[in-house]
Amino acid sequence: MKHRCMKPLAFALAMTLGGGALAASTTAFDVNELDSSIKACTDFNGFVNAKWVAANPIPADRTRWGSFDALREDSLNVQHAIVEKAAREAAVAKPGSIEQKIGYLYASGMDEAAIDRAGFDPVKPQLARIGGLKNRADVVGYIRDSYARGEPVLFRFFGNADFKDSDRQIAYAGQGGLGLPTVDYYSKSDYAKIRTAYVAHIAKLLELTGTGTGAADAQQQAKSVLAFETRLAAVSLPPVEMRNPQNRYHYVSLAEADKVTPDFDWAAFFKAQGADVKDGFSLSQPKFFAEVQKMLGDVPLAQWQAYLRYHAIANAAPYLSAPFQQEDFAFNAQTLNGQKEMKPRWKRVLDATNDGMGMALGQLYVADHFSPVSKQRAEELVANLRAAFRTRIEQLEWMSDETRQKALQKWATFVPKIGYPDKWRDWSGLALTPHNYFGNVQAANKFNYDYAIAKIGKPVDRTEWGMTPQTVNAYYSAQKNEIVFPAAILQPPFFDANADDAINYGGIGAVIGHEMGHGYDDQGSKFDAHGNNVNWWTAADRTAFEARTTKLGTQFDGYEALPGKHVNGQLTMGENIGDLGGLNAAYTALQMALAKNPAEARRKIDGYTQDQRFFLNWARVWRGNIRPEAQLTLLNTDPHAPAQFRAIGAPSNMPEFARAFRCKAGDAMVRDGAKQVKIW
Repeated sequence: MKHRCMKPLAFALAMTLGGGALAASTTAFDVNELDSSIKACTDFNGFVNAKWVAANPIPADRTRWGSFDALREDSLNVQHAIVEKAAREAAVAKPGSIEQKIGYLYASGMDEAAIDRAGFDPVKPQLARIGGLKNRADVVGYIRDSYARGEPVLFRFFGNADFKDSDRQIAYAGQGGLGLPTVDYYSKSDYAKIRTAYVAHIAKLLELTGTGTGAADAQQQAKSVLAFETRLAAVSLPPVEMRNPQNRYHYVSLAEADKVTPDFDWAAFFKAQGADVKDGFSLSQPKFFAEVQKMLGDVPLAQWQAYLRYHAIANAAPYLSAPFQQEDFAFNAQTLNGQKEMKPRWKRVLDATNDGMGMALGQLYVADHFSPVSKQRAEELVANLRAAFRTRIEQLEWMSDETRQKALQKWATFVPKIGYPDKWRDWSGLALTPHNYFGNVQAANKFNYDYAIAKIGKPVDRTEWGMTPQTVNAYYSAQKNEIVFPAAILQPPFFDANADDAINYGGIGAVIGHEMGHGYDDQGSKFDAHGNNVNWWTAADRTAFEARTTKLGTQFDGYEALPGKHVNGQLTMGENIGDLGGLNAAYTALQMALAKNPAEARRKIDGYTQDQRFFLNWARVWRGNIRPEAQLTLLNTDPHAPAQFRAIGAPSNMPEFARAFRCKAGDAMVRDGAKQVKIW
């Protein structure tokens, strides 16, 4: 189910990027897309991307469109062919195979007639149980059983590595339960219209199920849901504060947890989940759970029922009949994010297939679209960036040798993962059928939930991936100290086998450097080489580091994304540090490669030097446009700065950029003197 309470083309690398001369390709970067009416030193993003953005409007079924989105569309098309084939051949596929299960899941989602006939029948048992709740013990029992079905409500519960002992996996319970994007939406006047629309949305979903005695009753229930969530929001930490590891970890014994919530028996909860919690777990935000305890005592039963009823319907809505799907779209996509049209059905069902069996689909994806040779050569590129990053750490003038040695220890233990996992997950316990979409989604949710919860109390599996191979993205895990690059991102504009070094280092090289940089950003730097949340800095070095990050935060605070709405430099700090360190590391790696071939270093392609092409491709990666509604939501929730500012933010701090484009002091793209930020 869609749990709001919680909240590429085939490609193969053809050569390494070790520094040998590559065949230059004018198609690797089309200079005709550059806007000569905009000066590179004034607005580098506009210079590189304005013409493309003007010629590529946002599709009606999307909230933004750019380089990443185009790649994701390509990946979706490849996946579409895979799931369509699986659906056609499911009846004759090997019984119990992932091909058959994916085929059943996708085919059931495409059976609109059966889904519409069912209406909201699939959620009626939940609604009946909610309607029959008699007291607080019943409420607690419902919440406990919902989790056991893989349908979380009210708070977040999951397993993860222990912040203090990264080799073992423990349980975490944390704040949640909100239907709006962040706590600000419940209190600030800026979002009053969205709160009004939210109440109307809740009432509409309740009316669609015939809950209550009519429209007036549905409206009253909806207002009570908003009031309930507003109370939760008042004790919930905003996104900026949730970035701090200290706010995400609070280890307690079961007895200590029960003192916070006497009416919520944690031992009984863990037993129902099958979670191996013996000595304790992280009750990550105690203030939140203390308020839940109060609400169990003083919130009227009818208000609890309205809250649970709404979220049961809302989580199920994308998998119910057309009126529920349309209302889900109207608020969550249209009102909150400005999306003009609903995605075509195949994309929505493909999303559900990825939610339910994403890694299995990835297994089929890489079988035809990413070779072992590609993986090997990508690993060599990572090695080049690692060498460059080490060089930069060794040359830092603001860091003491004592801290530097710890930083290098962390560098030495980086674990790169490329393309796809070395071992695939077993799906043998998941039973799906051809014609029951809601039932299949429900079964996959429970299967995945049980799979995740079963890890609690066991050693951390460091071979496991947190992202599917078909995902156009990458990530760093502080607790595993690993950098992960799925197969789908290893293609143009990030990597082009026919391109010159500069294009590739400005693309995938900077992405690799960015992920390495997360190990040393404002939060990743609080974890050591083993993935434990311990301090490895001298006090003086941490002070020097924070002085530099403060300047970077101020830089991004100054960017205005919408009229009167600025980027939050603290919320986006980690990604901005990653960009700055990653682009610098990639530039160093490019120079190391070009030093092995001076002729290549001197050669211009389409009139541009290697240094210029490096920065041109960096900006091209971030080209895109976004609907203002979606931008507002992301400004409040997304730890990434808007793309146009990522295109210019890091380069403006690099003297190498100013030299490459002959920019002068005073130009908008030149941050010098006290304004210049250099960290890694």
